[in-house]
Amino acid sequence: MKSKLFVPASRPELFEKALASAADAISFDLEDAVAQARKAEARAALRHFLMAQASRSPRKTIIVRVNAVDSPHFKADVEAIAHDGVALVNLPKPRDPDDVREAVDALSAAERANGVAQPIGVLLNIETPSALRRAHELASAHERVRGLQLGLADLFEPLGIARREPAAIQQAMFQLSLAAGEAGVFAYDAAFADIKDQDGFRREAELARNLGFIGKSCIHPSQIALANAVFRPSDDELAHAQRVVDAAAEADAKGLGAYVVDGKMVDAPFVARARAVLAQANREERP
Repeated sequence: MKSKLFVPASRPELFEKALASAADAISFDLEDAVAQARKAEARAALRHFLMAQASRSPRKTIIVRVNAVDSPHFKADVEAIAHDGVALVNLPKPRDPDDVREAVDALSAAERANGVAQPIGVLLNIETPSALRRAHELASAHERVRGLQLGLADLFEPLGIARREPAAIQQAMFQLSLAAGEAGVFAYDAAFADIKDQDGFRREAELARNLGFIGKSCIHPSQIALANAVFRPSDDELAHAQRVVDAAAEADAKGLGAYVVDGKMVDAPFVARARAVLAQANREERP
């Protein structure tokens, strides 16, 4: 999931265009992108669309960002969007593990009511100081949690931290990546609001990739190609990964625990990373 395109649920004319894009995932947004007065309208439009999509083969990873658990819209959101074909519910502003478990309980009830065959996973937005501090605890609150997504604007702006401050971004990314790794879930990068600044988007995506994130949120179609390019393993990375895996097989046969590949000492953690790189490439090659 190198790229994930946000689409306001109040803009149904964009739904099919988004599905036709090069984004790996589409995140239909019922939260910040929808005005309060249009929440019910957006919810109904998205429900109709998801029900129509449920009988089709999935073309993208489908995600829906609902409103927060303490919002008056949350229960209606979950009841409307729990349908086959939805892979993840994106939960904003979880305050504590109880919020996560409450969200999963509501999602489970909606799945039963709607006859959903495949349980829907949860992607948690980490966008408050408390949530960042408790990120591992939140990620471990329920087995349905699949990933943590950084929300830098919500995290920084109330504190007067500059959204483009490199040191602050790096620290937040690093902290979230470690929390996700400890919990065994993926880390996903934040949106980048300056649509015209492609170099800035690319630099932030490259930093996220170097810190273990699997992809970046996009708020405009022009950002999709940038995210895909940054998070796609290069030919050199793939070739090196294959050499590492081949060398590991040979070393195992000889009873060796560490060995040299391309002039560098290699042992188990490097082999695990090489296998993950090759697995990602294999997934992307599948139709």
